[in-house]
Amino acid sequence: MNLLELSEKRYSVRGYSSESVSDEDLNYILECARLAPSAVNRQPWHFYVCKSEDALSKVHKCYPRDWFYTAPMVIVACVNHEEEWVRQNDGHPHGIVDISIAVEHICLAATERGLGSCWVCNFDAKLCHELFDMPADREPAVLIPIGRGTTEFSEKKRKNISDIVTEII
Repeated sequence: MNLLELSEKRYSVRGYSSESVSDEDLNYILECARLAPSAVNRQPWHFYVCKSEDALSKVHKCYPRDWFYTAPMVIVACVNHEEEWVRQNDGHPHGIVDISIAVEHICLAATERGLGSCWVCNFDAKLCHELFDMPADREPAVLIPIGRGTTEFSEKKRKNISDIVTEII
């Protein structure tokens, strides 16, 4: 499968079977995240893998949605602010950009392995930070449920290429 086919196949899954994610699939997914590019190669990320009943119970408190509870595993993707690159001319930090690249590597790797995933950004990050006793410089940025999807793919609604691209000659 090429990248275009993989991108077409990937969608936000909001329903999962109880089948667990194999260690082989998890290791593959995490290796893809590890290899993701980042500004100045700082790799300002840390991932919490929630598979146990206790860990899942904690992460569920941060995003209490019925469909989210069905995922057999959730990865909490965090930015390490002490490690992120900051653009010198305007002080703009790039940690959120970097973690976004790594998270999409996770989602695409999961899709390649026949698994579903979903970006969850509307969660209680402060509570997540507290429940997992994270260091002060670590910010939970995205929750990624992963598992065998039970929801059907529906056609992606995307803008036309001409609506998002300006060619400068």
